[in-house]
Amino acid sequence: MNRRRFLRNSARVAAAGAAGVLGYTFGIEPHWVEVVQRPLPVAGLPPSLVGNRLIQISDLHVGPQVDDSYLVACLQTVAQLKPDLLTITGDLITYREPKQLLQLRQLLTHLPKPRLASFAVLGNHDYGPRWSMPDVAANVTGELNRAGVRVLRNESVPVAGLTFVGLDDLWGRAFAPERALGGISATQAAIALCHNPDAADRPGWGTFRGWILAGHTHGGQCKSPFLPPPILPVRNRRYVAGEVPLADGRRLYINRGLGHSLQVRFNARPEITVFTLTTGTA
Repeated sequence: MNRRRFLRNSARVAAAGAAGVLGYTFGIEPHWVEVVQRPLPVAGLPPSLVGNRLIQISDLHVGPQVDDSYLVACLQTVAQLKPDLLTITGDLITYREPKQLLQLRQLLTHLPKPRLASFAVLGNHDYGPRWSMPDVAANVTGELNRAGVRVLRNESVPVAGLTFVGLDDLWGRAFAPERALGGISATQAAIALCHNPDAADRPGWGTFRGWILAGHTHGGQCKSPFLPPPILPVRNRRYVAGEVPLADGRRLYINRGLGHSLQVRFNARPEITVFTLTTGTA
């Protein structure tokens, strides 16, 4: 093989490889859901809840970018996992027009009913374009309530001895951790839900030392093994995906989400998280 033919063949192989990576990144991984199973140790957890399944989903982005049938299949997977508790950590929709609220209503007919309770918090996209439409957030809240999901907006609710604290979205201008966490003691078994993990760095958490379940980042969407993700809408660059310990003893878990604003993912598969509740702090 002469040099010219070698270079030509090498270029063809490189082009085919690049096309394969692009096809995977745009066509396969955005819909290749990973079910992540892991323990969730909660200090003071009542014995009756030990072994229960808490499922977290996030960032569905119902709207023009995400296929409705894909999201229905995701919810069917959640149903097969038989949750005792279900949490949704924001960005239910990508709002462009009232049609998205009808899409959300239809999708929520497929949402499974867990044994104990369902909770949600709002994300920035649930406030419409530029996070500036509180009426859209109110409508999203109404659709979730209609489907049997309790939306926690800077408030807390006990379930069988475990308190769920829900914080409104950081970018939606309604974030009020003092109000949500004001009645939570340091020894109380509690789990906090918030959409944007940057909220963990804001003041107002008081003596809360439990888990914070978040979303928002989509896992960075594209993660090279050696480079930071190029799409990461947070100030704290540690907050990409998975478990992140915080300096004061709180622990953060960031779900990679199911939907997308841009249909592109690489090394950051969509995620359904299945937590098994256990006692302890680590």
